[in-house]
Amino acid sequence: MEQEGLFGGAAPSVPAGSLSGADDDVAGKPLAVRMRPRTLDEIVGQQHLLGPGTPLRRLVEEDQPMALVLWGPPGTGKTTLAYVVSRATQRRFVELSAVTAGVKDVRAVIDTARRELVRSGAGTVLFVDEVHRFSKTQQDALLPGVENRWVSLVAATTENPYFALISPLLSRSLLLTLEPLDDDAIREVMRRALAEPRGLDGAVTIDDDAHDHLLRLAGGDARRALTYLEAAAGGAVDGVITLEVAEKAVDRAAVRYDRDGDQHYDVTSAMIKSIRGSDVDAGLHYLARMAEAGEDPKFLARRLVILASEDIGMADPTALQTAVAGAQAVQLIGWPEAQITLAQVVIALALAPKSNSVVKAIGAAVGDVRAGLAGAVPPHLRDSHYAGSKKLGHGTAYAYAHDDPRGVVEQQYAPDAVVAKQYYEPGTRGAERDYAERYARLRKIVRGD
Repeated sequence: MEQEGLFGGAAPSVPAGSLSGADDDVAGKPLAVRMRPRTLDEIVGQQHLLGPGTPLRRLVEEDQPMALVLWGPPGTGKTTLAYVVSRATQRRFVELSAVTAGVKDVRAVIDTARRELVRSGAGTVLFVDEVHRFSKTQQDALLPGVENRWVSLVAATTENPYFALISPLLSRSLLLTLEPLDDDAIREVMRRALAEPRGLDGAVTIDDDAHDHLLRLAGGDARRALTYLEAAAGGAVDGVITLEVAEKAVDRAAVRYDRDGDQHYDVTSAMIKSIRGSDVDAGLHYLARMAEAGEDPKFLARRLVILASEDIGMADPTALQTAVAGAQAVQLIGWPEAQITLAQVVIALALAPKSNSVVKAIGAAVGDVRAGLAGAVPPHLRDSHYAGSKKLGHGTAYAYAHDDPRGVVEQQYAPDAVVAKQYYEPGTRGAERDYAERYARLRKIVRGD
C-alpha cells in the first residue's frame, strides 16, 4: 500500500534487513518522493516536535529504543518521520500496513527483530501505517515487542488514538501530534522543489498567481502541493507555470479571492446578506467560493453564529443553537468535511424566519447607557447578603416572584432614569409572534400598566 510523507508521495516499503533510507536512488520517482527529507533538519514544520531538546530529537540523537504514535491528518509527515528516524538511528526498517497485515505478520516481524537483536545487536524500527485499522487482537500482538524493546515502534494514525488504540499500547508509547502545515511551510516546500537538483532543478519558474492557487489547493498537505506542482511543471510554457497552466494541470479553476483583501470582505458580506435575504442558493454559492479559496472555516462559523442572533433572533431561537453546534463541529473536523456542516447551517439560517429585534433592543439599551441614562439600582433589588444591609433598606421590599401563583409580580426593576423605556419591540414573524403576546402580558403585570 502507498504511504504518505511530509513531502508527499508513495513511500516504498523497505524490506527487513535493509537499512532505513535505502531509497536514495530517486531518479524517475515522483517529485514528492524525490523531495522527501533525509534528516530531521530538512523537515519543514512540526517544530514543536523537532526543536532542540524535544523528546523526538533526544530519542533520535541518543539512538534509544522507542515507541511512537504519530497522530495527524494526511500529508503532515508521519511516514517521513518514520523514515528519518530509521535513517538517523541506523536501525533495520520494516514496514507493515494495518490494511493488509494480520496477527501472524506482526508476530513474525517481532520474532525476527528479537533474533536479530540477540544475534548482532541490530535494532529494528517497525513502522505500522494506519494503526487504527488494527483490531484489538492485532494491537495486542505488538505489545511484547514494545514492552521488551525488541522493536522501536512507529505507528501512524489519522484517528484519535485515545479512541482508536488500546490503552496498554498507548500507555507504552510517546504520542506525538502533527499539525497541518501553514502557508509559509508549504511555500518553503515548493521553493525547495523548484530549486534543488533532486527536484525540478530550476528548470521552471512559477507566477505568483499560480503559486497562490496551488498553495490554496494544497490545504496544508505538502504531498498534495508537490503533486500539483509536478503536474503543473509538465505543462509549463517556455519554462513558466502560469495560472492558466496550474488550473489545467489540477482541473480546478482558481477562485479570485484574497483572504486578506477586498474579496474576503466582499464575498463574506455577500454571503451574510444572501442568508439575511433568505436566498438559500446564493448563500451556498458564496460559501462554496470561500471554501474553495481556503478561507478559515472557524471564521465562517463565527460569522454564522453572529447572524443567527443578528438577523433571526427571537423569530427562531433554535437558529442560534444550530449555528453554535455547527461552529463546534467545525472545530472537530476542519476542511474539507466542514463545508458540509457549514452548508447545513447556511440552509437552516436562510430558511428561518427573520427578525432584527434583538439587535435593535441591545442597541437602544446601549445607546441609553452611553447617554448617561443609568441611575441607581432600586434599593429593593440591591444585595442584602451582608450584615447591615437591612439598616440601609437594601432588599427589604423585594417581592419574590415565585411567591405569586403566576410566577411574576408587579415591581420596579429598571432604574428611575429608564423606567418607562421599552427596548425590545417584538416582530411578527415566526416564533416571535408568540413571544410578542407573552412580552405584552408580562410587561403589563410587572409595570402595572
